[in-house]
Amino acid sequence: MTVLFVVTVVIAVALIFDFTNGFHDSANAMAGPIATGALRPRTAVLLAAVLNLVGACLSTEVAKTISGGFFDESLVTVPIILAGLVGAILWNLVTWLLGLPSSSSHALFGGLIGAVIVGAGIASVNGWVVVSKVLLPAVVAPLVAGIAAALATKLAYRITRRTQSEDRETGFKYGQAFTGSLVALAHGTSDGQKTMGVITLVLVAANLQAPDTGPQRWVILAAGVAIGLGTYSGGWRIMRTLGKGVVDIQTPQGAASGAASTATILASAHLGFGLSTTQVATGGILGSGVGRRGAEVRWGIARKMAFAWLLTLPGAGLVGGAAALLADNGVGGVIALVVLLAAACSVIWAFSRRHRVGHHNVIDSPEVLVLASASETAYVDATSEEPVAKPKKKKKHKAKSAV
Repeated sequence: MTVLFVVTVVIAVALIFDFTNGFHDSANAMAGPIATGALRPRTAVLLAAVLNLVGACLSTEVAKTISGGFFDESLVTVPIILAGLVGAILWNLVTWLLGLPSSSSHALFGGLIGAVIVGAGIASVNGWVVVSKVLLPAVVAPLVAGIAAALATKLAYRITRRTQSEDRETGFKYGQAFTGSLVALAHGTSDGQKTMGVITLVLVAANLQAPDTGPQRWVILAAGVAIGLGTYSGGWRIMRTLGKGVVDIQTPQGAASGAASTATILASAHLGFGLSTTQVATGGILGSGVGRRGAEVRWGIARKMAFAWLLTLPGAGLVGGAAALLADNGVGGVIALVVLLAAACSVIWAFSRRHRVGHHNVIDSPEVLVLASASETAYVDATSEEPVAKPKKKKKHKAKSAV
């Protein structure tokens, strides 16, 4: 009975992570179409949510890699997996609060690796699988997507150079909506599977499923629904940064970057790589900026994002490792960890209410939220890479009557 209770709690937390993965990564597919007006914000996230669910049901290669390749299943316990999920969830929420499109995938891998090292020893981690399935794709995939997007952008502008601007804009808006939808579908085939792999690992660790078996049907459906609901919630803070902060995207660029990102993500998912779709999508957007002559690429913001990427694996790993120290104390440790997670989530949510970003204002302002703290809110102007003060409302003065 105790084992079943702990397993149920961990599966619920895994689905919560899946939800955060959805709203954290919704910008990967729809930031561009929303920024250019190709799709309305609510329509975009609804379409992405449905396609995430469909994509999650198309493949299980990445799920099998996580459940049967990263760790020695005989040494991994259910509380250890819970600790890894806590590290991933907290990292996702903090970077969402800051408006930084960091990698949910690397947050999950980092949290699990840190928790497993603390709880079961470093020997229980398959280092070669981590290098080949996570670290190498993290370097190669964004470069591939960026180069492909740059070439596709150049080709798109060259082919349509004699087309009237209005006709070109309309055509590429349809194209951008289509490629954005493909990215959402591809995201489901990649990130939708990661939680499936974690839940399967939980069931194997609890001896409720045989080792070296894939996710069950109910696991696939539950993970797909959770990531779809998270995607529909929007993740508007990151949507604003990725859609308006890095490159001033035009519709040909959006269509090109979406096509390049889709091809990269689908190829990686087919090979079972634990790919960061955020890094791929960002690489595609940056490549589209390089590919358009005269486009402004805000490398200052890109550097901050790259710094967040570098910190994600070790940062989530440290949190996951610390959580493992608490989780490895029986049912009481599990309950205490869940309570602390709920408290931390509540605090982060409270901070997020100080500056609300939603579908109603995600593209209203040329300013892009890049940092929020308890004491101040920093902005980056769309025409500059430097932070500027939040604009103050002008005071209205009553006109004095001439006597």
